[in-house]
Amino acid sequence: MSTFRFKTLEKTLSRKPKKVKEITARRSDIFAVNVFNEEAMHQSMTKEAFKHVQEAVHTGQKIDRKLANQIASAMKDWALSKGATHYTHWFQPLTGATAEKHDAFFEPISNGKAMEKFDGSQLVQQEPDASSFPNGGIRNTFEARGYTAWDPSSPAFIYERTLCIPTIFVAYTGEALDHKTPLLKALQAVDEAATKVARYFDKKVSKVTATLGVEQEYFLIDDAFIANRPDLKLTGRTLLGHAPAKGQQLDDHYFGSIPDRVMAFMRELEIESLKLGIPVKTRHNEVAPNQFELAPLFEEANLAVDHNSLMMDIMTKIAKRHHFEVLLHEKPFAGVNGSGKHNNWSLATDTGVNLLSPGQTPMNNLQFLTFFVNTIKAVHDYEELLRASIANAGNDHRLGANEAPPAIISVFIGQQLTNVLNELEKVTKGKLSPQEKTDLKLNIVGKIPEILLDNTDRNRTSPFAFTGNKFEFRAVGSTANAAMPMMVLNTIVAKQLQEFATEVDALIKDKKMKKDDAIFNILREYIKQSKRIRFEGDGYSQDWEKEAAKRGLSNNKTTATALKTKISKKSIQLFEEMNIMTPVEVKARHEIELDEYIMRIQIEARILGDIARNHVVPTAINYQNKLIKNVQGLKDILGTEFKKTAKEQLNLIKTISNHINEMIALIDQMSEAVQRVDNVDDIEKKADLYCNDVKEYFEKIRYHSDELELLIDDELWPLSKYREMLFTK
Repeated sequence: MSTFRFKTLEKTLSRKPKKVKEITARRSDIFAVNVFNEEAMHQSMTKEAFKHVQEAVHTGQKIDRKLANQIASAMKDWALSKGATHYTHWFQPLTGATAEKHDAFFEPISNGKAMEKFDGSQLVQQEPDASSFPNGGIRNTFEARGYTAWDPSSPAFIYERTLCIPTIFVAYTGEALDHKTPLLKALQAVDEAATKVARYFDKKVSKVTATLGVEQEYFLIDDAFIANRPDLKLTGRTLLGHAPAKGQQLDDHYFGSIPDRVMAFMRELEIESLKLGIPVKTRHNEVAPNQFELAPLFEEANLAVDHNSLMMDIMTKIAKRHHFEVLLHEKPFAGVNGSGKHNNWSLATDTGVNLLSPGQTPMNNLQFLTFFVNTIKAVHDYEELLRASIANAGNDHRLGANEAPPAIISVFIGQQLTNVLNELEKVTKGKLSPQEKTDLKLNIVGKIPEILLDNTDRNRTSPFAFTGNKFEFRAVGSTANAAMPMMVLNTIVAKQLQEFATEVDALIKDKKMKKDDAIFNILREYIKQSKRIRFEGDGYSQDWEKEAAKRGLSNNKTTATALKTKISKKSIQLFEEMNIMTPVEVKARHEIELDEYIMRIQIEARILGDIARNHVVPTAINYQNKLIKNVQGLKDILGTEFKKTAKEQLNLIKTISNHINEMIALIDQMSEAVQRVDNVDDIEKKADLYCNDVKEYFEKIRYHSDELELLIDDELWPLSKYREMLFTK
């Protein structure tokens, strides 16, 4: 083992769990203590100000600017009492990360004195540089003005002595430059559409909220190992590295005993998350070595997305205190499972009903089936767009790799619900059409059987699975901002529910049908129309890939291919019609995502070439020189007999030479390909070329490097090995 690697391993093994200040109180006592929630508002605001904030949260009513000063003053006093010194507008630009610019409450006044100041104008709106964030051509470099605006529906919080105010981010010309703005519009759209449909069953419903729980998978690696892995440090994944003899094949890590150092990290992470109102519930070892998962309870979707983005930031910071590096990349290590975030989504009414929870009466079951079938129909109609919403360079390594759902979008509902839908499909003969009279004097609602909670198995190969009272979108990548897939999902469900309500109302008015008969007939047709998206089998199998092709389902395996759907006529029309994004905003996001994809592969290509040339090849030559010296010594001692004695050494020298030569040739070819592709102006073509003409060299170069890793003396190898990173606790 090289001196550097030996010292790294020695340092890691000598580390003890960091002492975390124990919380003697119950976890519930510290929950949301650093959040300016309803309780904090009650204690610090006037009744009028509190009422306006609540109306803004629950009905979308705009806050009067005159009251903003009162709200800001209350928020400032609360923050100062918690030890805050600064405030920031906390937003989510199209980088995928969060952004913040801290300003002190401190402000000088006359006579050399100072005071803490924070007024309504500073709360409601601020002005970051809009040209320095990805904007897809919406803003030129010289057009810098952009605005952040307060989102009252996501409460302010204090983190590291800073008052963080969740905001949207828009350009001077009005276009959204963030993930939150389209998500908020999609949530409003699904609220309006779902409320109208829910009122078919309960007139008391006045609001429907999309709920979400985001399970987050991640790796924890000692930071000492990262120091000599430029690939991990700069790309988040290992571009080189031979798989260890033992990986995850024994299934001995999953749900196993949590290592002491990891437990210390998890405890501090949970404490800090709970203080910030993140309802963390579950922690456990995941399948791959040194892979773990943290799962919160579900909450309102906008808040859940904010909390997931915040939690990823908290994880990274706390990990450093424990001498860990959090790896959130979808595929940090070849040959072992990658990471995702499972998005558990449902719809809930303000009357306390989960619309995707099967009931115990026929009427409740009809309500459940209405939202259940409409969701399936929405996924069926927009499966390519849903696939595009989870597309990124990292997720391409994971989807369909026997560890995550395939790139083919399908819906798993379980055998019992499959039987229910198949039975309902056949209740009456013939198809319903506007021109055809249909006799529906059937007690159809009474025919719907009782549907039990948790009536499905769990199909881990399904990208979109019903799990008893919610749908689990399992294909989202671990680094992704959950706002994108949730924006798409809520938009397509809202669109579908709008169409459903229009068709039901038409049957009631034009056909003089009873409401329940009209609802059932539309649902029956939807069941037939969306049948091809339902799949109950093994999503990893080759048979399913062939079957999906026969069904006409898309199979966009790469980001470069998948993203084309984003700017299709159908997608642009959807977002424009639903008032989610303008065509300009849609095309800008498409350009940003393509550009990011290109840059990530470009960066990986450069780093791979650098490591291979400056680390692997010199090490291989160094070892080869040692072998040559050994052979030369044998020749001096044994004379002509040395060839027989040094046969293995000579073969090893030749093998190493072959790998070095092949690797250098491939690196040169890859570099030439990068230069060629960089001269292409068309961004879509450029992405395709990076995907097909550049990325193809990665595995070829890796093969030769990994073979050299097995051949070269362990004392010389410069890079941390898989067995060290994955199995050192």
